Amino acid sequence: MSQPGNTMLLEEGQCRLVVVQDQLTPCPYIDGVTARMPLRLPVGTVTPEVTDELLAMGYRRSGDFLYRTQCPTCNECRPTRIDVREFRTTASMRRILNRGHRDLHWHWGQPRVDARRVSLFNLHRQVRDLGQGSGAIDAESYRSFLTDTCCNTMELSISREDRLIAVSIVDVGARSTSAVYTFFDPAEHRYSLGSFAILKQIQWAQRTDRHYVYLGMYVESNRHLNYKARFAPQQRLIDHQWVDFPKPG
Repeated sequence: MSQPGNTMLLEEGQCRLVVVQDQLTPCPYIDGVTARMPLRLPVGTVTPEVTDELLAMGYRRSGDFLYRTQCPTCNECRPTRIDVREFRTTASMRRILNRGHRDLHWHWGQPRVDARRVSLFNLHRQVRDLGQGSGAIDAESYRSFLTDTCCNTMELSISREDRLIAVSIVDVGARSTSAVYTFFDPAEHRYSLGSFAILKQIQWAQRTDRHYVYLGMYVESNRHLNYKARFAPQQRLIDHQWVDFPKPG
């Protein structure tokens, strides 16, 4: 068990968070639950060190804004991270990596907006029923959601035979990274692209001497989010403390 870390840089005023929206909404993760996720705008410089602090406090990014759950009756959303110094791949993960290394190409670069990325985003959301009834987004909405950013952000792009099949948007701190959003072509399911993308992020963090890869929210009852339990050992933020999972026996 560990504390989320100090907030020295935030307290010293290098960066402060201003609430720009705070209202109750239907939960995007659990049906029938009311959510509260105040949207905050960072004012000041979000340095890599500040990014580390914000992630350790449970914040996530959406466009230029930050949020974390403060729901009135539910606490099922658990920010989740992997300590890459402790992480070990399983046999099934090694098979995913071997298959991907044989057939796929990947590249780390700056986030981009183009027709293929927007089309792939919409296809992934439609086939996996992630749109909550909303229609397809356009290039400007894609930009405002993923590539407009308040911190250092990179893109992991994955291709097969020169055709883009997966994208991960990743925020980068001094000692951590955060998987903001990953989408992929559902027809390429044999490559387990969601898991492959996480494994490549873990490898990149290890190679660049970072300690944590943040995976976003773990929600046990949500099939789109509970797969993260496969990546163990991991830590989840519970009552302002990072708790080890599986818990030491």
